Amino acid sequence: MKKSLMATVALVIAIGMILTACGTSGNNAGKGNKKDFKVGMVTDVGGVNDKSFNQSAWEGLQKFGKDFDLEKNTNYKYLQSTKQADYQPNLNQLVHSDFDLVFGIGYLMQSDVQKVAEQNKKAKLAIVDSVVDAPNVASINFKEEEGSFLVGVIAGKMTKTNKIGFIGGIESDLVKKFENGFKAGVKSVNPNAEIFVQYAGAFDKADQGQAIAATFYGKGADIIYHAAGATGNGVFTEAKTRKKDGQNVWVIGVDRDQYDAGLPEDVTLTSMVKHVDQAVYDVSKMTMEGNFPGGKVLRFGLKENGVGIADHKEHIPDDVLKLVDDYKNKIINGDIKPPATDKDYEAFVKNLK
Repeated sequence: MKKSLMATVALVIAIGMILTACGTSGNNAGKGNKKDFKVGMVTDVGGVNDKSFNQSAWEGLQKFGKDFDLEKNTNYKYLQSTKQADYQPNLNQLVHSDFDLVFGIGYLMQSDVQKVAEQNKKAKLAIVDSVVDAPNVASINFKEEEGSFLVGVIAGKMTKTNKIGFIGGIESDLVKKFENGFKAGVKSVNPNAEIFVQYAGAFDKADQGQAIAATFYGKGADIIYHAAGATGNGVFTEAKTRKKDGQNVWVIGVDRDQYDAGLPEDVTLTSMVKHVDQAVYDVSKMTMEGNFPGGKVLRFGLKENGVGIADHKEHIPDDVLKLVDDYKNKIINGDIKPPATDKDYEAFVKNLK
């Protein structure tokens, strides 16, 4: 009797595997053709042209659409949010339009993605920079402190004034990872450097970013790292204005290679690249192929090539780049753990002494 039952179970499993293979080979989940696949994203208030993570996410989605011959605005699209009240309606609009996968870009959408996922159990959603504990949500996260540590090393070695700035958008656990990783990188190579820190309280206020940058540069800082979304555009504006006046100041960009944001005055020293574009592409492809990572938390760090420094390195001396590579290897090997919180940063600095 037991042998018969086991044989039956084995047969059912085998048939299930065959049906699964047939159902996912060349098709997306629940549809007959990959070209029917629909994927959309909702921006946060920074907008799709924030020259930061919203733009990076959209670039990844566009590449995915083009690679698989999908039709823009039909099979892949974005909805822009101008205020936080737009998040949930935008998410619902895509879900109710039968999009197979819907991305919420940014941790500010955490509660809205949670609500939409609970109300639409069959929908597949993904959130960038946060975690939603739901079986129909994939949570995409990055080890921003690791990439920020590396640009901190660059800033610490290249400052001429020994004064460096960090400008954040909204103070949060996420942006604190940028701040603390950056400060740790600076202090690892330049313990005497003075670091100015200020938060703008917004990701879409370029004027506030410019005002804070003016204060920092006025106090003698010659390098500013921003993790402020579209607010950071104002940092570039201030740096370019000062460069025109003959001041040798720099900006370190964030999330994507922001080299172009520093032109024509060429004020971008480097950027801490967070490969949101690649993560969005990968999760879209997985979902289209029937492998949606629902309920999982995906983390991308240096080891996974999820963060790093931009390809534009012409302003960085070879000896500094070698030092960056040395620290990168130490982080990947576990010899150094960049701090993500204020408490961890304090402990990190104490261990340097």
